[in-house]
Amino acid sequence: MAGIRTVTPRALALLLLISTGVLLSGTAATAGTATDGSARAAAACSAGTGPYQWQLEEHLGRPQDGWQSAADCAAIAAFQRKEGIKPADGYAGLVTYRTMLVAQARKAPNAAGACPVPTPARKVACVDLDRQLMWVQNGGRVLFGPAAVRTGRLGQETRTGWHKVYWKHKDHFSTLYANAPMPYAQFFSGGQAFHGHPGELFDGGGSAGCVNLTVTDAQRLWGVLAVDDSVYVWGRKPGT
Repeated sequence: MAGIRTVTPRALALLLLISTGVLLSGTAATAGTATDGSARAAAACSAGTGPYQWQLEEHLGRPQDGWQSAADCAAIAAFQRKEGIKPADGYAGLVTYRTMLVAQARKAPNAAGACPVPTPARKVACVDLDRQLMWVQNGGRVLFGPAAVRTGRLGQETRTGWHKVYWKHKDHFSTLYANAPMPYAQFFSGGQAFHGHPGELFDGGGSAGCVNLTVTDAQRLWGVLAVDDSVYVWGRKPGT
């Protein structure tokens, strides 16, 4: 019939071989992508050894040698992406380490029992200077946090022991430190307060005694604590 070409058995076999080869190559490429994805991620990660390499290796189940490998870098970068840390470059720096402490404490921040649980149960804001964390609990129930904090530097340490929230001021500015903004301030000991810290929470050596949080966390904490709620501070800030 006009317009129709006859395909010979040899041509048909050749077409089948070519088609099968293409399909097999495509399948192999897909499998290779799945198998080698982690290897490529590791190869693309080039950050060097960070000051908290050992701690991040332990947390992520990596071999603990304190030296960055491509696989270590990829694992740290994946953790950073999961926690929203930018840049997610695989470097084991301070921000990543402090975020790791929060991640470790999420399920049970008071697992060691360092923050007292009064009887009868009442709301307590717990400030752990050792880990630079705080949370609010009522009995065994966590109402807020854990959240990363920045407490007092050497010579201006955050005062330990029992305190109470005695004053709240949402749009406070410091009368002692050049009108520095203290959003969502909740005072608990003299001039020391929980409040938001605009900018990078982990910059510098510490606060002037206040318990700094990110502004977002301070805003959330504002709705949890009330005047006369208890505050308990213990431990020692690293470097003080």
